[in-house]
Amino acid sequence: MKRLLSSAALLAAVTTTPALADAELYRLDASHSQIVFSWNHLGLSTTYGMFSGFEGEIMFDADDPANSSVSVSMPTTSMFTGWEARTAHMLGDDFFAASEDDMITFVSTGIEVTGDDTALITGDLTIGDTTQEVVLDATLNSAGSSPLPQMNGALVAGFDATATLSRTAFGLSAFTPFVGDEVSVVISVEAIRAADMES
Repeated sequence: MKRLLSSAALLAAVTTTPALADAELYRLDASHSQIVFSWNHLGLSTTYGMFSGFEGEIMFDADDPANSSVSVSMPTTSMFTGWEARTAHMLGDDFFAASEDDMITFVSTGIEVTGDDTALITGDLTIGDTTQEVVLDATLNSAGSSPLPQMNGALVAGFDATATLSRTAFGLSAFTPFVGDEVSVVISVEAIRAADMES
C-alpha cells in the first residue's frame, strides 16, 4: 500500500453551501479517534492496520448536517500494523515510500443526507502525490453535552464511517492480485466543540 489512506479518517461532515453561518468548530479528540483498514492476503487471511492520534477539525451544524465540513491529517509514518517488520515493509519502497514529513489528508467536498443520523460524505483523499475522490458512509452516533462530569457540559459529537478504497488508484499496486487491491476502511471519531476546550 505505498501511501494508503488519507487524512482521516475517518470520517465526517461536509459542505454543499458556501457559508457555514450556523456551523460550529469542533476539534477531534485524538485519544478517542482511529482509522482501521484491512485487506486480503493471498486469499488466506485478512490483515489489519491502524492510524490513531491524528488531528482534524469539523465545522458541525447539528441542525443542518449538509452545512458541515471536515478536514483531517495524519503523518503516514504513524501507521501501526501490530508487527514491526510488516509496518516497516508497508512504509518502505514497495508501498508508501514514506518520509517523516509525508502526510495523509482528507478534506470534505459535499454531503448527501440519507437518514436522521446518516449521510454519504464525499471528499478528497490525498496519499503521497495522488488525490482521489472517496465517499464515506457516515453515521452520527451522538451529539450533545458530554455525560462526563469533568467535561463541564462541553458539547461533543461522535461519528462512525466506512469506505472501500482501491489501493492501486493511489499508486500502491505492489503484489496485486496476491495482496488484495480492495482496502476496507472503518473510521470512528469523537470531537469536542472548540469553544468548550478553550474555556
